Amino acid sequence: MGHAIVEMFQNAPMWVIYLVIFIVSMLPLIELRGAIPIAYLFDAVLAKSGLSLNMPLAYILIILGNMLPVPFIFFFARKVLEWGADKPVIGKFFTFCLEKGHKGGEKLKAKAGNGLLVALLLFVGIPVPGTGAWTGTLAASILDMDFKSSVIAVILGVLLAGIIMSVVSLLLGVALI
Repeated sequence: MGHAIVEMFQNAPMWVIYLVIFIVSMLPLIELRGAIPIAYLFDAVLAKSGLSLNMPLAYILIILGNMLPVPFIFFFARKVLEWGADKPVIGKFFTFCLEKGHKGGEKLKAKAGNGLLVALLLFVGIPVPGTGAWTGTLAASILDMDFKSSVIAVILGVLLAGIIMSVVSLLLGVALI
């Protein structure tokens, strides 16, 4: 997927490339974990023409893009699930999501205790499928966690994931994307 995005925009103005990276970082499931390798791939392609991305700027844009949906997810995702819980077509699924979230959350609270925010930080920060700012924020919302503390844990997790993905991208190279 990364190669297709880069091929599509490789001749675009630099601001468009930064915008693409920013937008990719906002997408659920892809988020920062996909945007950082794509940024390195763009940089490698641009280097062939004597150009390069400003990687610190790209990193900042990726972090901002990944964090932009967080308040909306925190405040509205649970409300949407609760609203849809009694609807004919979607009700069973939405109810399942809410019940699963509550049960899982209670188990996590019991195991993590006072370390719930650290657990959230690590959940967001370890870049494996199914984790990230979207999922972590939704979990925090369903668990009725404090918004400010949740956002701090998610931001720190996103920064951790960014460091991990940057190191992996640099060590493995963009050929694996």
